Amino acid sequence: MRMLQSLAVTAIVALSLLVQDLSAQKVLTPEILNSLHRVGSLTLAPDGKHLLFTISTPDIQANKGSTKVYLLNLMEAGRKPTEVAVGRSPYWLPNSVSFAWVGKEGIVRRHLYEDGPDIVTAVDGGISNLHWSPAGTHFSFTQSVKLDALVTEKHSDLSQANARAYDDLLIRHWDTWNDGTYSHLFVQAVAGGGKAVDLMPTEKVHTPLMPFGGAEQIRWSPDGKELCYTARRVPNPEASTDSALFVVPVGGGEHRNLTEGMPGYDQEPRYSPDGRWIAFSSMARPGFEADRIRLMIHDRKTGKNTELLPGFDASPHDVTWSADSSRLFFTVDVEGTTQIYTTALQAPVAVVVTKGRHRLGAIHVTPDASAIYCSMTTTERAAEIARVDVATGKITMVTDANAAAYAGMSLPTVDAEWFDTTDGKKVHAWIIKPPNFDPKKRYPMLLYCQGGPQSMVGQWFSYRWNFHLMAAKGYVVAAVNRRGLPGFGQAWNDEISGDWGGQAMRDLLSVTDAMTKRDYVDEARVGAVGASFGGYSVYWLMGNGGDRFATMISHCGVFNLESMYLSTEELFFVNWDMGGPFWLSPEIAEGYKKFSPNQYVKNWKTPLLVIHGERDYRVPFDQGLQAFTAAQIQGVTSRMLIFPDEGHWVLKPQNGVLWQREFFEWLDRFCGDGQKR
Repeated sequence: MRMLQSLAVTAIVALSLLVQDLSAQKVLTPEILNSLHRVGSLTLAPDGKHLLFTISTPDIQANKGSTKVYLLNLMEAGRKPTEVAVGRSPYWLPNSVSFAWVGKEGIVRRHLYEDGPDIVTAVDGGISNLHWSPAGTHFSFTQSVKLDALVTEKHSDLSQANARAYDDLLIRHWDTWNDGTYSHLFVQAVAGGGKAVDLMPTEKVHTPLMPFGGAEQIRWSPDGKELCYTARRVPNPEASTDSALFVVPVGGGEHRNLTEGMPGYDQEPRYSPDGRWIAFSSMARPGFEADRIRLMIHDRKTGKNTELLPGFDASPHDVTWSADSSRLFFTVDVEGTTQIYTTALQAPVAVVVTKGRHRLGAIHVTPDASAIYCSMTTTERAAEIARVDVATGKITMVTDANAAAYAGMSLPTVDAEWFDTTDGKKVHAWIIKPPNFDPKKRYPMLLYCQGGPQSMVGQWFSYRWNFHLMAAKGYVVAAVNRRGLPGFGQAWNDEISGDWGGQAMRDLLSVTDAMTKRDYVDEARVGAVGASFGGYSVYWLMGNGGDRFATMISHCGVFNLESMYLSTEELFFVNWDMGGPFWLSPEIAEGYKKFSPNQYVKNWKTPLLVIHGERDYRVPFDQGLQAFTAAQIQGVTSRMLIFPDEGHWVLKPQNGVLWQREFFEWLDRFCGDGQKR
C-alpha cells in the first residue's frame, strides 16, 4: 500500500511538472515575430542547378533591416546556402554561371566559380526592377525621372517656403505625395561605359504601375531586340484601371500597344522561350480592380490576343513558361489556399499540380519541367523556399531560415471549417486554436475581419495580422472568407460590390454566432478586429452587431463613405464599389447612407481601439479621427493609436513591436481572464 501511495505521489508530481512544462513552452511573441528572417526574391539559374535568393533581417534596436543575397547549389544534397553579399534583386545571366545583384556600389556581376565580382556598374539616381538582356550584353532598370516643376522652385527667393501645388487629381498615392517624378524604363550596355538610355523621355507615365508593380511587369524578348512593359497611358489615372502592354525597341523608338481596346488591367508579360507568344494577365471590366484575371496569349505573328482558359472560374497568378514553350505554370487561390496549376498551350485545360494547406508563389520551373522551386508560407511559418515535384505534387522544403527561432516552439492548431450563412450557402473560415489547446477550457475568441475588400484569407504569414501570434496569446481566431473574397468563384467575389454592409457582414456574424455556441469559446470574451475594409467591418459591427463583442480594434478603417470618396486617391475603386460619387443620383446617395458606419454611431457601446497611420492616403487618417471622435462624444471607452511616419501598413520594426504590444494589451483588458468592463 505504501509503495502504491508513493507511486501515486510520484505520478502526481510528474503530472504537475508536465503541466508546468507545457505552460512554460516557447510560443511566438511580438519580439520573435518582428525579428524573423524574411526569405524572398528567389531566382533559378537557367540550367536549374543553382538558386539565388535574399534574406532580409529586421533589427529592432536599430529600427531598420538589412538584406543579403544567398547562393544555393541544388546539385549537392545537404548543401547549405552561401552568403554572397549585402544586396538585393539577384538575377541570373543566361549562361547560368554568372549572376548579378544590386548593391550599394550599383549593379554588381560575379562569376559562379570566382570569389570576387568581375564588374561593377554604377548608376546614378538609384536602380529598381533590374533585368538582363538574353545575351547578357545589356541590362534594363527603372528609375524616377523628375518632369514636373515644384511650386517652390518658381519662387527661388523663398528658400524656407514649404508648399505643394497641383492642377489635377492623384496628387498623392497610398503613402507618398506626387513629387513631380515618374518611374521610367532605361537600358544600358554593359561594355563601353555608355550612358543609360531613357526609353520614355518626357513622358509623364510610370512603369511599373505605382505603387505595387515591380520587375514582374517588365520583360525582354528572347532575341533581345525589344522590351515589353506595363503602363497606364490614360488622361485620368485616378479613375481608370486601363493599363496596357507596350513594346519598345531596345534602342528606343515607337511604343506599340499590344492590348488596344482592352479597358481593364493588362500586365505581367511573359515571352515564350521560342519567342512566338506573350502570355499576360488581363481583367475585362474597366474600373474593377478585383475582376477575374484572364490568362491571355498574344500571338506575335498575327497580333491577336486570345484567352487561354475562358471557362476557368479562377484567377491565374505567377505565370511561367516551360523551357520548350509548350506549357504554362501558374498559381491559383483555392478555398483559402494557393496552389500550382499547369496547362498545355495546345488543347488547354487547367490541371492541379499541388494540394494542401499552404500558399505557394514566386514559381520557377526547371528546364525539364519536372520540378518547381517556389516560396511557401502557412499560418504557422514565414516564407521559405520549397521544391515541388510536378508529377506527384510532393513538396520538399529547401530552406529553413528561421529554424533557430522555431526550435522548441509550441504551434497553434489550424483547421478549415464551413459554416451556414443566412442565405442558405456555406462560408469558409480558418479556425486557429492556441498551442496546447484544451477543449475543456474556455478561451476568448477573435473574429478577424478581412480587408481588400476582395483579398482572400489564405495561408499567408503577416507580420502584423498574424494568426499564429494571436493564438499564441491564448485566443481562438475565426478568420472568415466572407462574401466578396476570391478563391471561391468570381460570383462569390463580386457579391461585395454595392453591398458593403449586407451579406458580407451577415457572413461574419453567422460564423461568430456559431463559434460562440461551442463549449471552448467564452461568449463573454469575444473581440472583432480588422484593417482597411476589415476596419470598416469593425466600425459597421460597432453599430450593427448587437452586444456580441466585448471589444473592437479597427486599423486604418473606412468610417464615413462620403468623406472617404472626397479624400481618397484611387477613385476607380469607390466608383465601382459604390456606383460613383454620392451626388450622382438619389439611389447612389442612399447606398452611401445605408452602408456608412458613421450613420450608426448612436448604437455604439463597445470599447474601441482606433489605429491609423498619418501617411495613409488610401484610407485617409481623418477616417480614424472621425471614428475616435464619435466614440468619445458617445462616452464609449476608446483609445486612438497614431503612427505619424506610417501609411496603410506599419513597416518599421519598432513600430511593429509597439503595434503588437498595444493591440494585445487592449484585447487582454477586455477579453483576458481579468477583463475590465
